[in-house]
Amino acid sequence: MTHPLRVAVIGAGVAGLAAARSLRREGLDVVVFEKSNHLGGTWSYDPRTDSDPVGLDPNREVVHTSLYRSLRTNLPRQLMGFLDYPFPNRNNGDPRTFPGHEEVLWFLNRFSDEFGLRGLTRFGSEVVRVELVSEKSDSWVVESRRNRDSVLTREVFGAVVVCTGHFTQPRLPTIPGIEKWPGYQIHSHNYRVPEPFQGQIVVVIGFASSAFDISREIAKVAKEVHIATRSPDVKVMKLANHDNMWQHKMVKCVSEDRLVAFDDGSSVYADVLFYCTGYKYHFPFLETNGIVTIEDNRVGPLYKHVFPPALAPWLSFIGIPEKEVIFQMTELQCKWVARVLSGKVLLPTEKEMMAYVEEYYQQMEKDGFPKHMTHYLHFKEIGYCNWLAAKAGLPPIEHWRDEMYLESIKPVLLGLQDNYRDQWDDAHWKAIIKDASLPQNVN
Repeated sequence: MTHPLRVAVIGAGVAGLAAARSLRREGLDVVVFEKSNHLGGTWSYDPRTDSDPVGLDPNREVVHTSLYRSLRTNLPRQLMGFLDYPFPNRNNGDPRTFPGHEEVLWFLNRFSDEFGLRGLTRFGSEVVRVELVSEKSDSWVVESRRNRDSVLTREVFGAVVVCTGHFTQPRLPTIPGIEKWPGYQIHSHNYRVPEPFQGQIVVVIGFASSAFDISREIAKVAKEVHIATRSPDVKVMKLANHDNMWQHKMVKCVSEDRLVAFDDGSSVYADVLFYCTGYKYHFPFLETNGIVTIEDNRVGPLYKHVFPPALAPWLSFIGIPEKEVIFQMTELQCKWVARVLSGKVLLPTEKEMMAYVEEYYQQMEKDGFPKHMTHYLHFKEIGYCNWLAAKAGLPPIEHWRDEMYLESIKPVLLGLQDNYRDQWDDAHWKAIIKDASLPQNVN
């Protein structure tokens, strides 16, 4: 009698829970390692923050989540569920189409209980090292500990699926003069509430959703908020409907008298530099003898952002791509990985996978995308998910999901509007979804 493949899943957030369900459905023996005492990953709010507010100190106390207290989803709840397990309204919960983070955590707990995933999870178990048993082996040694002072436990697994997320390690810009600038610096990873910025002059660097939301929230208590962005289309101006908010081009330099100068020629004496500048991929526990590297935020080489060709299929990464429908994409990646590990789907050869990766890198360079955008899907999210769906043995993604996703990212692409989430046309989309569910006439 052959024993099922034993698979270690690292992390019990969205990716880890989806992976555990898919792997177990394929009859595999699954163990989920979760460092904290609860599931949910970054969706589990924690009022605590890192001991270093910008994340430069390698010895700092790290808090995993980057949620701030008022955070709401960037996508409507119809896209925040799994394809076969939608995100419902909770009794007496937040009924909004773009709900607060508490609802997402409730949904993940509900999902976990529905599919018995909690019983597969070792809470309070931190993975400190993952490496091949030997150079000639396909098996992996996973070292973990129950708390910082405990003895390490060593176990052997046939495969490892990395599901640790990428919203914990701050990514910072290079700013001339920053080493002498005396003001307070913070990365959005360590933002929770606006009150500490009462009466302050704050420069927010970044122009994605977090910068938009946080800048407007702290503007309610700050003296002034200045938003700096690299966007080439930015108009230098005072923002409409705001008495104390200005928009600038990127920060050019800072000086020891608290001056912050912008590329547009303007400047301001600021109290706070607030970085909404994204995150770095970080897998400190993983040892692959240089096979998998992180260079300028490129994790590679990875075939289809999931499998390192030289270590496939026994090592995989879930949730690496950015700017996508995270639940949908994660679920499909997990189904693909599970079918590969169960032997139902074959990967291309190592040589073929490497050729694909090299071609992908060359196309990126040709299109003018820098290396750090390797895992941005560059408006190819829909095609990528349909490719994954085919590998998972599923039909193409429903057209209404594609339309809804494109509509929901328009505010980000065209310049966000205040309260854009609450201006969503629920009736319109409910009608489209209802129509899509009706049997189609075939002539």
